[in-house]
Amino acid sequence: MPVRGIEARLHLSADAGPRSAPYPGDTVLPDIPSPAVRGLTAAVHLVAAVLVTTVVVRAVTGTAELADDLVPFAGPTAVTAVAVAWACGYAVGVLVPAVTRATGRAAAWLAVSGVLWLVLLVLTADAVWLAFPLFFAQLSLLPTRWALPVVVLTTGAAIAGFGWHHHELTAATVLGPALGALVAVVTVLGYRALYRESERRRRLLVTLGRTRDELASAEHRAGMLAERERMAREIHDTVAQGLSSIQLLLRAAERALDDRPPPGPADPVADLVRQARETAATNLAEARRFVRDRRPAALDGTSLPEALRGLCARTTGESGPVVRCHVSGAAVPLSSATEAALWRVAQSALANTVAHARADRADVTLSYMDTEVALDVVDDGIGFDDDPTTDPTTGPGTADTRWDDGGFGLRAMRARVEELGGSLVVESATGRGTAVAATVPARTAGPAPATPGSEGETT
Repeated sequence: MPVRGIEARLHLSADAGPRSAPYPGDTVLPDIPSPAVRGLTAAVHLVAAVLVTTVVVRAVTGTAELADDLVPFAGPTAVTAVAVAWACGYAVGVLVPAVTRATGRAAAWLAVSGVLWLVLLVLTADAVWLAFPLFFAQLSLLPTRWALPVVVLTTGAAIAGFGWHHHELTAATVLGPALGALVAVVTVLGYRALYRESERRRRLLVTLGRTRDELASAEHRAGMLAERERMAREIHDTVAQGLSSIQLLLRAAERALDDRPPPGPADPVADLVRQARETAATNLAEARRFVRDRRPAALDGTSLPEALRGLCARTTGESGPVVRCHVSGAAVPLSSATEAALWRVAQSALANTVAHARADRADVTLSYMDTEVALDVVDDGIGFDDDPTTDPTTGPGTADTRWDDGGFGLRAMRARVEELGGSLVVESATGRGTAVAATVPARTAGPAPATPGSEGETT
């Protein structure tokens, strides 16, 4: 059933017009009539149809009070014609919402209906009955400051017309139209008051719901910050201190090696000690950066593609597999969180490849797409058959041959990616290598830094 203009406008505030969104971003709901309003308007329309039919029947059967003694053309034919014209105009307003949804068009429709009713009132006293549906139409379609004076004028016209036909004014002549107008005013304005109260309660519930959600979100953020602070303290007191001690011990070992007689042109022990010290120093710096909540050092002053090329070059140079870096698509600057997450995924995946995969070759591919950025790390190592996240304590081989020792690194990679609204997929099979694919939304940040070319490869 379509929403009629008269029904829908009963939902409008008396002076404020249609409902507006109570909060930024809210959707303005359509003014759909409630069952109570549908019942009320259906009853008013039914009463209007019964009354106008009664006027016509009484005029045709000769039982109507006609003004043929005062108006020469006031006969059954004229009464029937005007009554039918009024009924057709009323039906147009009910069945065509466009006629009554706008205040200007509604006022014009009411003016035409009022003029036809006045003509009918001149012809027959029975037309005073049709004032009742007119009261509801006027109160429903006009703002209150206009509707009440119009209802008073309509009531006065009904009383004057009825008295003119009877040549006298009695209590019944005055009270009939006045009580009808009072009932209409109380009904429509009472419903509007109830509707405004309902809207006020609805908005209050929305406010309470949003406040509750904001409180829960604030508590969640506070909990995350507290946990992060606790982890930062633990890392500072354990991992960072341990790495610092390892670095000092390795520096002492280097000095002890320097004090030995020259071992020869190539000393693998000294190289390994130097690499171990540099690795400890790098990880100590990373731990301190984490404690201070800063982005990875490798991303400072450079783009993500260049940082990944540097990572691949360092991994290849540390006696690991040959690692190549590929960049496809036009590089765009990503948000710090996105770049840090992709960098950490690549770093963790390559660390697992070096430690457990026994791979000869690995490929890191960074792909810039329209709305997403993808990072793929593929190696030709020994692989595995099970998903390390399902049961971190079981799987083919020992801990040295597992692609992800303990499963925590893979869970951390997946958590980083999912926090950004992305996904992480791991595919592997025994003897067929491992592939890690991370995809995140391409959240950009500022102008792109200059990077040499959109396609590149580093060994």
